[in-house]
Amino acid sequence: VQLQASGGGLVQTGGSLTLSCVVSGRSFSMYHAAWFRQAPGKERELVAAITWTADNTFYADSVKGRFTITRNNAQKSAYLKLDSLKPEDTGVYYCALKFWTAPFDQDDYADWGQGTLVTVSS
Repeated sequence: VQLQASGGGLVQTGGSLTLSCVVSGRSFSMYHAAWFRQAPGKERELVAAITWTADNTFYADSVKGRFTITRNNAQKSAYLKLDSLKPEDTGVYYCALKFWTAPFDQDDYADWGQGTLVTVSS
């Protein structure tokens, strides 16, 4: 399986970005999808997740109300809309997949993309 993340870039505080993750090489519809981020000098953290049916979502407290995760199973894609960005949102954002039988809001995701860099300037 391949997960291709894109959409990162340099943005000012308060700005917005939309990250995309396109999956190839395997089914997407039976997998939960998630976005993680790794800030400089910090461990990777789960930012947002969405169930395989898109009927439930999870957000880290630090991004609630500012980030929105969605998916399009027909296009085998997951998205993360980042609004009201802050400098502390800076980091490499990774998309990841987990088979639907496991809890979607735990960070033990198995399949990973290469990451896309988001830099928020103050």
